[in-house]
Amino acid sequence: MPATRPNPRLVKIHRSYTVDEIAKLFGVHRNTVRAWIARGLPTIDERRPVLVLGRHLAAFLRARRTANKRPCGPGEIYCLRCREPRRPASGAVRYHPLTPTRGNLVGLCGCCGAGLNRRVSLAKLPLFLGDLSAAMPLAQEHIDESPQPSLNSDFEQDRPDHANASP
Repeated sequence: MPATRPNPRLVKIHRSYTVDEIAKLFGVHRNTVRAWIARGLPTIDERRPVLVLGRHLAAFLRARRTANKRPCGPGEIYCLRCREPRRPASGAVRYHPLTPTRGNLVGLCGCCGAGLNRRVSLAKLPLFLGDLSAAMPLAQEHIDESPQPSLNSDFEQDRPDHANASP
């Protein structure tokens, strides 16, 4: 299976690679590596076989990864449809707890209307919210506080005539 984002840590920085070796290392086609060279991956010289220094390859791949990152500021959630950090519509989100310390912020994109999700720590929630208003869930009631009895109760033991019945 080809790598969608080649891992720069696979590259040995003190080695030189041919186009075929790079393609095999990352599971991509040779033409993909040639396209990287056309986009700025430096080669050792213009002679054949085309050689690329490992440290240049690793730096090129790291630069490609960081160029695609879109960090979100306070009050922003990344919209997958817009491919940009966006403010939720009407500045409101809901917090859905997943564990006692972590949860998701859920809202709608103010631009395209797509769903927005951002995983946050409850302790850092005010930093992520910025000026957004968040609807927090009400605490769930405990089982013993429920007005309805549990479904797995043995009601036969609770009947008064059950104690007097003979086997």
